[in-house]
Amino acid sequence: MTNVLELLGLAESAELLALSPPGWGGNLLRGLLNSLQIAFGAFGMGLIIGLFGAYGKLYGGPVLRDLLAIYTTVIRAVPELVLILILYYVGTDLINKAATAMGYDRVEISGIVAGIWVLGIVQGAYATEVLRGAIKAVPPGQIEAARAYGMPAFMTMRRVTIPAMMSFATPGLANLWLIATKDTALLAIVGFAELTLETRQAASSTRAYFTFFLAAGALYLLVTLFSGLIFGWIERWARRGQPSLKGGQP
Repeated sequence: MTNVLELLGLAESAELLALSPPGWGGNLLRGLLNSLQIAFGAFGMGLIIGLFGAYGKLYGGPVLRDLLAIYTTVIRAVPELVLILILYYVGTDLINKAATAMGYDRVEISGIVAGIWVLGIVQGAYATEVLRGAIKAVPPGQIEAARAYGMPAFMTMRRVTIPAMMSFATPGLANLWLIATKDTALLAIVGFAELTLETRQAASSTRAYFTFFLAAGALYLLVTLFSGLIFGWIERWARRGQPSLKGGQP
């Protein structure tokens, strides 16, 4: 009897997770795709902000360094959910007020664009500190040698600093990427149809909470495992030619 009930339960779960209606599997995959789009965009935006922020903190003037210090301190101090609510609603309101003041109609901001903008600002603060630490870990002799060869600052950054710092930055950046994938779940509070919101809607409609949230957890886990493989390959590539540590000895 128990085996029969288990089989019935599995059959019911499979039907609920089917890709086509009345299954909700297609909704979950659509939510996952939206989550990944936002995560990729926010991570990329964060890298750009972080790179220029790190250089600004290390080599900028006093005013720029102070402004960047305020930015990174505030973003890292305020809970991310609060930041999302502030940046989403206040940012959207400011954009529409500016558009109205210039004689344009109110702007309808895409959910994906808004999500990338909000999480990108958050990612940028953390990426600034990760990349700043990685740049400081680059042996000064390499940068001095580039300057001695007469390389301009941008060429030194592109040919020397960035390749040399990658091995130091990759673990921290991998962690930021995973944070970005999970932070997309917080966008459910502003009504964006990412994986968590799609899961909640499916579970509320069918009352199969365990089934759908377990499926969502499995999807997040798959993303994490695949991301680990990718960043592991990037780290090995970044460390090519460097002595490996075995038993604590180089």
